[in-house]
Amino acid sequence: MKENLKSLFEGCWTVPNLLSLIRILLIPVFGVLFYQGEIAWAVVVLVLSGLTDFFDGKIARRFNQISALGKILDPIADKLTQITIAVVIFLEFQKSTDPTIHWFKWVFLVFLFKELLMVIVGAIMLACGLRPGAAEIYGKVATFVFYAVMVLVIAFGPEIGALRAWFTLPTSAMVVLVILSAVLTVVALLSYAPATFRQFKEKKQNSTPKKDTEE
Repeated sequence: MKENLKSLFEGCWTVPNLLSLIRILLIPVFGVLFYQGEIAWAVVVLVLSGLTDFFDGKIARRFNQISALGKILDPIADKLTQITIAVVIFLEFQKSTDPTIHWFKWVFLVFLFKELLMVIVGAIMLACGLRPGAAEIYGKVATFVFYAVMVLVIAFGPEIGALRAWFTLPTSAMVVLVILSAVLTVVALLSYAPATFRQFKEKKQNSTPKKDTEE
């Protein structure tokens, strides 16, 4: 156990890990600003959060600052951020008197379910001494689209958009964009399944004692 913790925190003081930590710290800032009605500032925080997510991976690969802790910290930051965004928009749309928007809020539970499931599975894997897989291309695309769509919804979406006085995203366009993001999220979730099942299968095989075939 001590060896695992030692290896986890080895080389952890890196710029990418700092950016991931900043992204985690921005989560309550976003939530407070959103519920205080400072939606424009909430959008700014969300954009900053997306930029830290973009640059932490770039910097880690460019300057060889990939660490064991970073492989865990980065997805945790992503999941907590996406869970928070999904919850606040769900609760905000729940207040809507527009039947379409009021019904449409349930789509945001797709994001919530996916992230919570991955958090639970990731925790189980760590408890079993396994390492959750790094983000595949599907996960990276889904995350990028999620951030882009949520910025559009919070900035220009009907009823909640901070900048809707200048331009309001049509409800139909918002529905299409969010559903597209939700579909990509499901595809990303399914893309993690083969590697995850393979790790559990290999661990089970390695932990099963081999029978002595000699008489």
